[in-house]
Amino acid sequence: MKIKSAEFVISNSLVAKCPEDRIPEYAFIGRSNVGKSSLINMLTNKKNLAKTSGRPGKTQLINHFIINKEWFLVDLPGYGYARVSKKSKKTFQKFITDYFEKREQMVCAFVLIDSRHEPLKVDLDFMEWLGTNQVPFNIVFTKADKLKPEALKRNIAKYQEILLETWEECPRCFTTSSSDYSGKEELLAYIHSITESMEKEN
Repeated sequence: MKIKSAEFVISNSLVAKCPEDRIPEYAFIGRSNVGKSSLINMLTNKKNLAKTSGRPGKTQLINHFIINKEWFLVDLPGYGYARVSKKSKKTFQKFITDYFEKREQMVCAFVLIDSRHEPLKVDLDFMEWLGTNQVPFNIVFTKADKLKPEALKRNIAKYQEILLETWEECPRCFTTSSSDYSGKEELLAYIHSITESMEKEN
């Protein structure tokens, strides 16, 4: 899929105020500072579509971007170790869960994982919550260029091994790098295939 247009639509913290358009939505979420904004900018070919920051917790709202006038890319706040007040973090968690529980247009989520780290409880707990609440999701390993191929495979295998202790099968995994654009075509092709199949059904 070729991205011909990518435009910011709205930011808010209330699911009720999200766009009313009945088109597919793909939500991107991950632990703070996982490289989410960089990945979104890489996917859309726009350097500053999503605001990047070295400070964890920069994204504090639900951000909708319309892609090719066909589907929404949704940038959700990071979970975990953002440097924000406990009150703010509690609010973030509430509208993150509200989004997944109430947003009917949401087709699937992409959970971003920093490929440099071994499995972290905060990521595993969040994926368990998605699974328990029957929210379809895939895993996107970011910053793949920072590791040697064998180390990358080893870290991904550890995640899959832990997930298979309680899951019948692992979610689909993508390996990406916003620096060398690896994984971009595969990820966009996957989104395109789902969007296309939904259009045929309708």
